[in-house]
Amino acid sequence: MRKQAASTGRPDDKSTALGDLNRCNSTALRKATRRVSQLYDSVLAPTGLRSTQRSILLNIARFESPTMGQLAASLVLDRSALGHNLKPLERDGLVALEVDPEDRRNRRAKLTQQGQIKLRETAGLWEIAQTRFEHKFGVETARALRETLALIAAEDFDEGL
Repeated sequence: MRKQAASTGRPDDKSTALGDLNRCNSTALRKATRRVSQLYDSVLAPTGLRSTQRSILLNIARFESPTMGQLAASLVLDRSALGHNLKPLERDGLVALEVDPEDRRNRRAKLTQQGQIKLRETAGLWEIAQTRFEHKFGVETARALRETLALIAAEDFDEGL
C-alpha cells in the first residue's frame, strides 16, 4: 500500500507545484476580460450585439473596407477566429464580404447600410457601459489601464521574449 503525502488542505498546495495561479498574468487578464465583457454585453443586449461584434463593426468602419488580414491584425485575432466571428454579422446583413479588386485572393469587409445603422444604435449604450466602468474603476485608472493594455496588445509585444 502506497503512503499518500499529507496535505494541509489549502487550495494552493497543488497549484504551487504546477504554477502559481494567483501569479498567472494570462489567467488574470482573461478573467478581467470576461468580467468587463459581461458589463458591456449586458448594456448592449437590447441591440442584439455583443461587445465583440460591436468592436468588429467599429474596426470595419474605422478602416473603411479593410482586408481580412488588416481587420484580423487590428483586432489581434487570427484569421480563422475572425471568419468565425464575421459569419453572424454577415448572416444578419450587417457586414458584406467582397473580393478585393486589387488582389482577388483577398476579401474585404464592408459595413452594409444596416451595419452602419446598428453601429450608430449601439453608440449611446456603449457610452453607458463605458461610464459605468469608469465610475466603478475611476476615470484616470481606466485611462492608465487602457494605455497599459495597448502596450500588451501591440504587434511588437512579444519581440525579444
